[in-house]
Amino acid sequence: MFFKTINFAKYSSIKVGQPVEVLMIEKGDIIPENRYLIGGANNLLVSPTPPPLMMLSKDFATIEREEDMLIIGAAMPSGRIVTYTKKHNISGFEFCTKLPGTLGGMLAMNAGVKNYEVFNILHSVEVNGKWILKEDIEYGYRFAKLNGIATAAKFKIIEGFDQNLLDELLSLRSNQPLEPSAGSVFKNPKGDYAGRLIEAAGLKGLKKGNMQWSDIHANFLVNLGGGTFEEAKYLIDLAKEKILKKFNILLKEEIKLL
Repeated sequence: MFFKTINFAKYSSIKVGQPVEVLMIEKGDIIPENRYLIGGANNLLVSPTPPPLMMLSKDFATIEREEDMLIIGAAMPSGRIVTYTKKHNISGFEFCTKLPGTLGGMLAMNAGVKNYEVFNILHSVEVNGKWILKEDIEYGYRFAKLNGIATAAKFKIIEGFDQNLLDELLSLRSNQPLEPSAGSVFKNPKGDYAGRLIEAAGLKGLKKGNMQWSDIHANFLVNLGGGTFEEAKYLIDLAKEKILKKFNILLKEEIKLL
């Protein structure tokens, strides 16, 4: 293991943060229990005082075929997973094209698009060095209780990459803002949409400093350039407060605030 300084104002997808020393975990290392594991920082909002952080090194960015199973390392970026499965005509991973980040982050939150979720195609996960079947993991909409650090996952290989589905999912990007963001800020409450609630509360397009609730998709918090954690946190807290007061719904964050 070794330390690497990561500037989250450049590294994170929302471009908020500062340089932080992050412990890089290599194959064979004993993974510390007192550090927060991050991946591609695509759903992170890093504060000026984050907890001690760690990240899986490129040792875990692997993908290999073993009989009828695809074994993917947790540090593997979603884009490379899509490229591999398309090249080898493997079905089920088309939705990953809409999910920036690494497999580890996708597993930790059961990431998905519409009806497509990573746990739908998952066979088992390597957690703290032991393989655990999907059926033995508690998971649901945008959450999974892994009870440890996922370093790899297995997926049963089904042939037939669906280019039409890939194109359909890519077209969904048209309703997403182009500015830096961390994706959807809030989980959709049951039977409703967080974006609709934010818009109904009159917050769509609202700015605080250089952070803004997007005027394209209200559940995206975008950085207009030089936005800060404090500005983002103000808008998140304001949305939760107004929607609780107006609709008696307590929104839950999909992004992680560190």
